[in-house]
Amino acid sequence: MKPRLSMRNVREILRLFFNCKLSINKIHLGCGMSRSTVTDYIRRAEAAGLSWPLPGDLDDDALEKKLFPSAIPNLVRIHPQPDWNDIVQKLRLKGETLTRLWQLYKQENPDGYEFSRFCELYRGWKETIDPVMRQIHKAGEKLFSDFAGSTLPVINPQTGEVTQTHIFVATLGASNYTYIEAFRSENTYAWCTGHIHTFNYLNGVPNELVPDNPKAVITKPCRYEPDINPNFLHMAKHYGCAVIPARVRHPKDKDWTAYYTSLG
Repeated sequence: MKPRLSMRNVREILRLFFNCKLSINKIHLGCGMSRSTVTDYIRRAEAAGLSWPLPGDLDDDALEKKLFPSAIPNLVRIHPQPDWNDIVQKLRLKGETLTRLWQLYKQENPDGYEFSRFCELYRGWKETIDPVMRQIHKAGEKLFSDFAGSTLPVINPQTGEVTQTHIFVATLGASNYTYIEAFRSENTYAWCTGHIHTFNYLNGVPNELVPDNPKAVITKPCRYEPDINPNFLHMAKHYGCAVIPARVRHPKDKDWTAYYTSLG
């Protein structure tokens, strides 16, 4: 059996999770405790109905008794576990989102996890099966861009005409500051205009543009010497930006779009 933490450390875990809204991963890194230990104490606190701030009259002995009651089987609430393998497969389908999959999970399991906890557990599970190197971005260095997700209908209020629009998304790598605009198509004009409007919105220009590899922007994908559409390249040169496309079949190069799209 693992030794129990001091109640001072337990109080800090509960404060960081319930009050500061930090993830289990950040708490375990910041406090120097294993992820399983942090998870265990948070689950015990939830089962005991504790949150933050703790009651003023709850001393260390009383807190320990609440976290480690003698009749654990009657007090610990077991949440139905999602099938993460099935969920990750469904997320690969066009238009599927983590929000909708959580809603289906809650319909089948009314006592299941709430959405924020569901997302946190999903991200933790993904880290265990798909470890990736963390990318550190400098402020103002890179602007990632793509057309994300399915088209969205726009209805003309006067004529009732429905137009399917394509959603342009541009995000700064360091701050995740994001600009979104709808276009009628994903042609070169839309790509250029989307970036120009992004610069105006951000009131600044990044050093590097990291678009995806559509024909409208990259006429010939290549890791070292891609052929860039002349109009898009002219726009980038005008604003003093370098164009460094994401690698083909490397979605982690632009995982910010996958994250926004998955949440729906």
